[in-house]
Amino acid sequence: MLCLSSSRASKMLMLVMLMSCLVSSSYGSFEDVEITWGNGRGKILNGGQLLTLSLDNYSGSGFQSKNEYLFGRIDMQLKLVPGNSAGTVTTYYLSSQGATHDEIDFEFLGNVSGQPYTVHTNVFAQGKGNREQQFHLWFDPTTSFHTYTILWNPQRIIFLVDNIPIRVFNNNEAIGVPFPTSQPMRVYSSFWNADDWATQGGRVKTDWTHAPFTASYKNFNANACVHSSGSSSCGSQSTKSISNDQAWQTQDLDANGRKRLRWVQQKFMIYNYCTDTQRFPQGLPLECKRSRFL
Repeated sequence: MLCLSSSRASKMLMLVMLMSCLVSSSYGSFEDVEITWGNGRGKILNGGQLLTLSLDNYSGSGFQSKNEYLFGRIDMQLKLVPGNSAGTVTTYYLSSQGATHDEIDFEFLGNVSGQPYTVHTNVFAQGKGNREQQFHLWFDPTTSFHTYTILWNPQRIIFLVDNIPIRVFNNNEAIGVPFPTSQPMRVYSSFWNADDWATQGGRVKTDWTHAPFTASYKNFNANACVHSSGSSSCGSQSTKSISNDQAWQTQDLDANGRKRLRWVQQKFMIYNYCTDTQRFPQGLPLECKRSRFL
């Protein structure tokens, strides 16, 4: 992001511009990502404004961000595969590397024509996941682009769809629950075949007569702290100095946000690990006892 000052700019404008330099933002384009696999099945089009990933019976495809981030708000608009998408999985997530990696997941599990996609979310901290929540959506995600957001700050992780919160995972390190706080993560996305488990537990397989399948992306925005050589571009900012663009650094849900979250979880949630007593016969995870909204 290019940050310039003008001799005519007021001191306030200069301060705002300085603050904007502290956080990396790539507004709308894919100049800060690279196609990493797929042998030509991933394409950046329209001068960097559109990215497509394709899947056929030989291979899927994927991309990742050039930068690593330690906290931020990541927005991505996706249009998923229409028609019979059974067996396919479109992913969009943050992840570090290694056996004790951290990860924050959006996964979109395809389905047969006329049946809804499943939005699968998960949080890994220090290599441990098993914190799945799944949802159906209140719209058709294949007819137009919709915005999917991961907001990650030291206090909580908020998953949003079209700016409506669907899940909050709070930092409960105080009671011994790991939380992603120290490992920088890249943005990743992949489009691949997972018909051994993705649709109705693997009972419905991918119909390759519909290939190639294509998922589309636009308006990638990483309003986030770039981590490089052991330091963060955000430095240390006091709460009072955070501008509106960096409000994510301390963001929580207000009353309206909590109301929307309850609406989503009551009407569209189809799986919640925090209520799966058969899976956890020795007792639910500690964080499940602290909050309804995980």
